[in-house]
Amino acid sequence: MLLVADVGNTNTKIGVFDGARLLASWRLTSRREQTADEYGLFIGTLLQTRGIRAPDILGIAISNVVPPVHQTLERMCEMYFGTAPYFIEPGVNTRMPLVVDAPTEVGADRYVDAFAATVKYGPPPLIVIDFGTATTFNCVNARGEFIGGAIAPGIATSVDALVNRAARLARVELARPKEAIGRNTTTNLQSGAIYGYAGLVDGLVERMRGEMGGTAQVIATGGNASLVVDVARSVEKVDEHLRLDGLRMLYADAHPSDGGVDTG
Repeated sequence: MLLVADVGNTNTKIGVFDGARLLASWRLTSRREQTADEYGLFIGTLLQTRGIRAPDILGIAISNVVPPVHQTLERMCEMYFGTAPYFIEPGVNTRMPLVVDAPTEVGADRYVDAFAATVKYGPPPLIVIDFGTATTFNCVNARGEFIGGAIAPGIATSVDALVNRAARLARVELARPKEAIGRNTTTNLQSGAIYGYAGLVDGLVERMRGEMGGTAQVIATGGNASLVVDVARSVEKVDEHLRLDGLRMLYADAHPSDGGVDTG
């Protein structure tokens, strides 16, 4: 079996694959101060709840955008699973061409999204939007090259920043109101967050499509995708597990002769 981990600034998503089949997945809160032992014991406990033992894990693939936890994750994998993890490192061990000014600055999460969407939903051009702590727009041109995109504050990040700077505003549930015209403070905030953010998404996609020749399929993923996709008209598909699938495929691509892990 293959263990995959997507370590983000806010959440860490864990998945276990048997071949191409995702057996289980969990979304956890990311904690930079967590030790290798804490990671190992916690992940081991999660696996046990699904009847999976540590010796069943024969390979590990990780995308990580939090550099301080890199060595901690490495130690955890070696101590608790007896294997060195395969880290996705854009510009170092990646296959998709990165036609940007500084390939090594591309986030591992963005690369995995772009690669996975091209394999699953190609042919390109494609725009992959990840709704997380930041919302990233990741563009793949018709030649299958990652050409960059855009980074915007995530929807929850934007609302938190507003509430923290406005004394009379309080945190509200991030939910779509029935109408764009809010009738109270709560629905005013919800309208600005949801409908306003959908406008940001559609506006950026329109500009990017124009620069990519006028057409590009739009795929959404990420923990906050469900908040916006129903109102952002440009989004065509939503794939909750896109990055986990991408980690599986990238591991298989890098380990073609690994007979111990069937990644499908």
